[in-house]
Amino acid sequence: MTDFKKFGKRTQPNRKPVEQIIREEQERTDAKLKEIRDKYIAKFKELDNEYNTKEEAEAKAYEESIPREHKSALKRAESYAEFMSMSKASVYDQLTSPYGDNFPAVAAQYAIDNIEFDWKENAAKRAKFFAANMHMSGSTIYKQLISEYGGKFTPDEAQHGIDNLK
Repeated sequence: MTDFKKFGKRTQPNRKPVEQIIREEQERTDAKLKEIRDKYIAKFKELDNEYNTKEEAEAKAYEESIPREHKSALKRAESYAEFMSMSKASVYDQLTSPYGDNFPAVAAQYAIDNIEFDWKENAAKRAKFFAANMHMSGSTIYKQLISEYGGKFTPDEAQHGIDNLK
């Protein structure tokens, strides 16, 4: 049997408490996870930027492919719709009329297909104008709004205009 007393008290000054070892290991694990997470985030951002750049380039290429005349027709259509409260059909007629803007039919159709506008609201504005300035009855206003020689609004748009008269 060995007499341990002769060796004196054994101390291990380099030995760390278990809690400290666990805490340090957790910190290393957390740091490694953060590093991995940051790499994935950077990669996702890179991919997102590539996608956005590609999408922007495609949008720009599409925009550049649209003929100037089409873009001009769209701007005119927006003006007619906004400032003159015209119907979609009336805007198209004005764009293609030789007495109007004289745009080719394809440019006018591009404008009509790409304009974003509330045509029902225009019918309501026209109905209010007819009621206030022309002193027309509701049925006469409706007929004027849908007339081929009048507003050229759809029946649904015209009814919305009549329904919003006060």
